[in-house]
Amino acid sequence: MNLNQFLLRLHLTPGIGIKGEYRIVQWLAEHPGQLRNLLPAKMSEIAGILPQHRSKFEQGVISDTVSQVLTRHQNESQYLTFFDPEYPLMLKESWLPPIVLFYQGNLDLLNAPQLLSIVGSRRSNAYAETALNTILPKITENGLVVVSGLAAGVDSLSHQFALRNHGHTIGVIATGLNLSYPASSQKLQQYMAQHELVLSEYPLDAVGKRYHFVERNRIIAGLSQATLVVQAQEKSGSLITANLALQNNRDVMAIPGRIDDPLSCGCNQLIQAGAKAVLCAEDILDEYPSLKTK
Repeated sequence: MNLNQFLLRLHLTPGIGIKGEYRIVQWLAEHPGQLRNLLPAKMSEIAGILPQHRSKFEQGVISDTVSQVLTRHQNESQYLTFFDPEYPLMLKESWLPPIVLFYQGNLDLLNAPQLLSIVGSRRSNAYAETALNTILPKITENGLVVVSGLAAGVDSLSHQFALRNHGHTIGVIATGLNLSYPASSQKLQQYMAQHELVLSEYPLDAVGKRYHFVERNRIIAGLSQATLVVQAQEKSGSLITANLALQNNRDVMAIPGRIDDPLSCGCNQLIQAGAKAVLCAEDILDEYPSLKTK
């Protein structure tokens, strides 16, 4: 079993979690050439799996069931692992990077000069559309690739406006790549899987559980040098993404809004806390002088 096969098998084994996976990746990075010595009991120890759960994991990682799931994903999926040369450097240097990324579409988009993550409310209104329609033409014209989560509201609008303005976009989803959530994003996801890029760390048939969306947000924040929040309520999941970006020492920007609009409350708070207020595309492009050619 080579390193890529091992990481895929580990990722497909229940009971380890993203923190445990990453601890094993760190161990492998510190002990090159020692994969053959990484037996199930050693994996449990390194991953920090609780003693009462170790037996289930250690049996699972060598089980026929996981072998069958592994074979299916090798035959039906395209994927990157943490040690692949194509694995995006920005993501590798972020908090808890995924050890496996399944993908559909144009992987070259990960090598674009700059990526910009855009997040916001699922219940966005006409103000979000106006803001994106004002900002994204110039953003895409200057080569920034838009990253978002293919959710309803700001996410889908960001992808759509990027495409409408002849730009490129990457979607990061919280289900397996053969599923769509919400259903309203299915056609957009299918188009992006053929012409742009769709990413997920979740295996085929995985449904979107609540914690998946928080885990997905760390990938959105980790892929880009900057995260732009367009509309967000006071306790919005978009603020989690912004905080993850800050944790990665990345730039955070926000679209200001009316002080009496609940959908702008989170953005206004971010700006008050030090995020850059974005009033036009130039406010974003000023952070990327090497791209500002038009």
